[in-house]
Amino acid sequence: MAEREEGPAPAPEGARRLVEVLEAAIGSIGTTLDEAATRRELTAFLARHPGGTAAVTPVPSADRHSAPDTAPPARRDSGDPDAVGRGHGDPDTARPDPGAPAAAGAGAGVVHTLTAPLAVDRERPLGTVTLTRSGPPYTEDDRVVLEQAARLAARHIRHARRLAATESVALHLQRALVAEPGRPHPNLEIAGRYLPAGPRTLVGGDWFETVRLHFGRSLLVVGDVMGHGLEAAVDMNAYRSALREVAATDLPPHRVLRHLDAVVAEDGARRPATCLLVRVDPGRGTATFASAGHLPPAVFGPDGSAGLVDLPVGPPLGTGVGGYEPATRPLGAGDTLLLFTDGLVERRGEDIDVSLARLAGLRLPPDQGPEGVVEEVLRRLDARHAEDDVAVLAARVRVRPASRTGGGDGALPEPHPPW
Repeated sequence: MAEREEGPAPAPEGARRLVEVLEAAIGSIGTTLDEAATRRELTAFLARHPGGTAAVTPVPSADRHSAPDTAPPARRDSGDPDAVGRGHGDPDTARPDPGAPAAAGAGAGVVHTLTAPLAVDRERPLGTVTLTRSGPPYTEDDRVVLEQAARLAARHIRHARRLAATESVALHLQRALVAEPGRPHPNLEIAGRYLPAGPRTLVGGDWFETVRLHFGRSLLVVGDVMGHGLEAAVDMNAYRSALREVAATDLPPHRVLRHLDAVVAEDGARRPATCLLVRVDPGRGTATFASAGHLPPAVFGPDGSAGLVDLPVGPPLGTGVGGYEPATRPLGAGDTLLLFTDGLVERRGEDIDVSLARLAGLRLPPDQGPEGVVEEVLRRLDARHAEDDVAVLAARVRVRPASRTGGGDGALPEPHPPW
């Protein structure tokens, strides 16, 4: 009779329970890339497993290098009521659920503590985690759960801090770049805003620019580099620098886009970008547009009514395809141009035509001027809660009394180039 082949021995109940608890930690700690949320998840988990009051005392991100070089092992300190919270500042705390088994049993009234570093292996600790309870002393399994949960949380917190540092660098870079556009001729009033998306969204490549041209004209620019993060902000700066160089040749907008597209296409490291150029000519009362995959601008009349500019749209910059065409329309006295990136109007799950129609349907108070138009549009479209970055640039021809020579602002009587 053949011998019956025995399989592996079943795991002891205690070991199986420990594995289940550790698996629960993996599923409930670090569900977001937010440090404060991770700490709350850690304290809530420890309040249930193994139970008691859990306190997390983090080392602030800016001061983390002052922490010890190595992480000490978990420490059990039983029966010392004064040890609870000793040396802690303002920790995150969570109490166990009512009826948790750890809160009952022999030894009630005696406070037991268990402490572990908030660290991965022997890296510099990000803080400490302390468990306290009145009831049975903590066991070796409790120590294992605490150490592993703290280690898991520490890893997620490190990722969150690195992400926050990258976001901060990108945001400061973008704000510095967008906050200092070139100066148009004084015959234009302008206003611009850059609004980053929510604090947990990586900064994007939205930007705007103004370039002073000959004969009293100015070039207005708004663009959006595809993607988010520090790389998008760096590429945005590269596009902006290249645009300034090409625009200095005083070519018409569609030819500026052609040159810019060719320059960027030669550098395969750059991300594609959309871009809208508008050359404003106060002397002739016209605006000439050229678009590289960008949304059309809006024009707000003196009465506050709005309309979208119908213009041909070429491919985004960086494709090397070209095919950009100009469109010219009158720019009346009191008209305010509004250039913007898609974050201003786009809404999740909504057709872009519906989004643009919402903008075109706005009716603002009359004679707002660029500053008023920007503020009203941002408020009415709730742009400060947009899901993507928002960049807007508004401009209006400045009305000035004519001089004795009829020159207006002094730049307009000069002859215009042949284009």
